[in-house]
Amino acid sequence: MLPTALTNLVFALLNVFTPSPPPSSQPSLHFELRHLHAVSTNSRVVFSDYKPQLNYSRSRLGDGDYDTSYSVATRRIHAHRPPSFNAFSNARLRSLRFGQSESLDWEEDEVLGPDVENREVLLTLAKMSNNAYLEPDENGWYDLGGNWSSTYPFGWEPDSDGFRGQVFATPDNKTVVLSIKGTSAGVFGGGGPTVKKDKLNDNLLFSCCCARVDWTWTTVCGCYRGGWKCDQDCLETALIEDSLFYPIGTNLYNNLTYMYPESNIWVIGHSLGGALASLVGVTFGAPVVAFEAPGERLAARRLHLPSPPSTQHITHVYHTADPIAMGACNGVLSSCALGGYAMESRCHLGKSIVYDTVSNLSWSVDIRTHPIVTIIEKVLSDPWPPSLEEGREAPKAAFEDDCVECYSWEFGDFPS
Repeated sequence: MLPTALTNLVFALLNVFTPSPPPSSQPSLHFELRHLHAVSTNSRVVFSDYKPQLNYSRSRLGDGDYDTSYSVATRRIHAHRPPSFNAFSNARLRSLRFGQSESLDWEEDEVLGPDVENREVLLTLAKMSNNAYLEPDENGWYDLGGNWSSTYPFGWEPDSDGFRGQVFATPDNKTVVLSIKGTSAGVFGGGGPTVKKDKLNDNLLFSCCCARVDWTWTTVCGCYRGGWKCDQDCLETALIEDSLFYPIGTNLYNNLTYMYPESNIWVIGHSLGGALASLVGVTFGAPVVAFEAPGERLAARRLHLPSPPSTQHITHVYHTADPIAMGACNGVLSSCALGGYAMESRCHLGKSIVYDTVSNLSWSVDIRTHPIVTIIEKVLSDPWPPSLEEGREAPKAAFEDDCVECYSWEFGDFPS
């Protein structure tokens, strides 16, 4: 590994001698924090309007004038939307109940989405995703610019659900950004009042069979049939009936479309929040940027989500030292298992921007690299030399075409 001084010199030389990518011809969008969202104890989606006049917001930024806007560069992207949510739900139920596919008349639309080839855009969206975890007075809160007004996230009550985040919008309400919180897990070095529900949903969504790691584990559903056998129908039913996150996510999105009926909605998130953002994005055709998310393709299939003609509007961003995003945090002695998590899925929907920190930065694969602060401060904050050498700001996004997961398991009709 190069010494720090030499590494900094290489970065500087690359910045000088490498031509910059051509600027985007699309406009930058200016976003304002509008709402905080969370789930009540009876699983209702609730919103809290942002109030910039509150004293604590002004005290954090000084007595001068300030605003709550921030710019994000954009590009035109193609997305496929179902003709209606009811049509999507009916096709999903037909697949679930009868094992029959129903053709949907997907509507192709060209919309403004975030320019994921722009490093500053990825950095900004990562900071927005991070702030969904924290209260502004906590260590780790990121100011999104010199004049960014902070506020208190909603949903830290001890009995609250693990689903919460923030809503941003442009001044003309044409584009809205929904950020979704990820896992508040003790295994990642912290925790919080939502950790129990986070763990239930993680183990339902991202394990091969009910979080059955070995005989010492208490499974989160009753579908394990001994050996490496798992009852498929039981597994799908458990995921649909016991996991609140997908239906709450679709409910949240529907609430936003009611509040902003003419808006183009983006969805962003980290870890579990990123996976849920992707599931919502594939349901509604919304542009998605997910950071360090576990593979959600398995969950989408088990939830019987109808597949659009293309998922290129979904972008995953992660690095190779993160065992969760790479699908390498599995096995009895893994750090995930030791924390009570069965994170066994590895395949992602859409395209993935993968930073090879193992080869290029000599990082070791380590669960401690999973928190979003790592990708903010150690990956996205500085130019990425391998991309600069190619005249790019970020690694090229690509589909995970050859991805295989849960290959040891046999799924089928295994009555209990």
